[in-house]
Amino acid sequence: CGGLQGFEINGGLDAGKKFINNLEMLYHVANIGDSSSLAIHPASTTHSQLNADELASAGVSAGYVRLSIGLEHIDDIIADIDQALAKAG
Repeated sequence: CGGLQGFEINGGLDAGKKFINNLEMLYHVANIGDSSSLAIHPASTTHSQLNADELASAGVSAGYVRLSIGLEHIDDIIADIDQALAKAG
């Protein structure tokens, strides 16, 4: 399937959560490598039990999101990411 892409959203934890919650097509799940496009915000999900120092040691910042790109049409993927970014702040 497609590649894995991680990036930082300005606005930290709240912006990361808003981005994920506003995705309409990308699925919000922890796994990667599916044929569907997936997204996760590690600071509020898979790494939420860690304190600030542990998050930093793991390389997980408050606004970091990770996408696993699937087989959907690229225009649809980009449109979903764009609208979610706009709503994130």
